[in-house]
Amino acid sequence: MIRALIVDDDFRVANVHAALVGQVPGFEVVGMSHSAVDALSAAAELSPDLVVLDEYLPDGRGTDLAGRLGATAVILVTAANDAPTVRRAMAAGALNVVVKPFPPGLLIAKLNAFARCWTQLAGAGGLSQADVDRAFAVLHEGDAAVAPLPKGRSAVTAEAVVDALRAAGEPLTAIAVAESTGVSRATAQRYLSDLARAGRVDLRLRYGSTGRPEHEYAWRR
Repeated sequence: MIRALIVDDDFRVANVHAALVGQVPGFEVVGMSHSAVDALSAAAELSPDLVVLDEYLPDGRGTDLAGRLGATAVILVTAANDAPTVRRAMAAGALNVVVKPFPPGLLIAKLNAFARCWTQLAGAGGLSQADVDRAFAVLHEGDAAVAPLPKGRSAVTAEAVVDALRAAGEPLTAIAVAESTGVSRATAQRYLSDLARAGRVDLRLRYGSTGRPEHEYAWRR
């Protein structure tokens, strides 16, 4: 379980971010802070794996705080979209930057990518350069797939469908995706059609023993 600390000066925004983190499988929100001082105290007490960190805090900048949080990964969430802020975030070690306002699916996608990276770096064994490169690559591999979802779609379900396609390593039918994600075939079909229209998957026909064609979907790498 990835332990997350939410830091935002706005109580309502902090609650929204906590709710989004709580939707993502494998994450647990262990605390919320609303100032730099409180964040440092909470990080020391709770030892989170990840801090979802606001830039504008009442007693300092998130980019100044990031490097003082110890051995903790940081995703910076900021209304500042200027290059100096992004450069400061990079220099402070932030693994990702999310610019407000953003669709909920964007933060969820970043969290899922972080979880995949975290999993690849699990264990105490030695890592090759290729292992390290692959782990860092997954932090951004889903960025191009993130887009505003059609009305009525769930960001969590969309990410689950994408993860199923990526993990399979081969084309999947809607039935296979439904079984993997726990949704109905019709629901899986709707999300797969969204991905096909967005150009994120390759679609082809497979003819079974009955001669009736089935659609197969493969993640476009």
